[in-house]
Amino acid sequence: MTPLATGFKRGQVRLANLNPAKGSEPGKTRPCLIIQCDALNDADHPSTIVMPLTSQVLGNGAPLRFHVPRRDNIAVDSDVLIDQIKAIDNGRFVGSILTVLTEPELIVIDERLRILVGES
Repeated sequence: MTPLATGFKRGQVRLANLNPAKGSEPGKTRPCLIIQCDALNDADHPSTIVMPLTSQVLGNGAPLRFHVPRRDNIAVDSDVLIDQIKAIDNGRFVGSILTVLTEPELIVIDERLRILVGES
């Protein structure tokens, strides 16, 4: 797969190569939710804030996870790893958009992130 051009939008789920990983960081090429605001995305910022997804689904992982059922180009049920938020270089993105989360889904993810950073 080749790196993508820009055109990233908040709520998109795209494949990203997260190798090399260290310690408990998720690695390999995996879906990642773009959580960065569109003001930075539209400015062609060189990095993007993402939350990786995993196919190792937990029954109730809140507030550390958010469940995304299989849909569009997400082949299996997955969880967004809210506690693994990170900035990645845009050159790590590969492939195309797998799906786009809805505004209500993003609101729940934002609420859970606020819990993790002590703002709730």
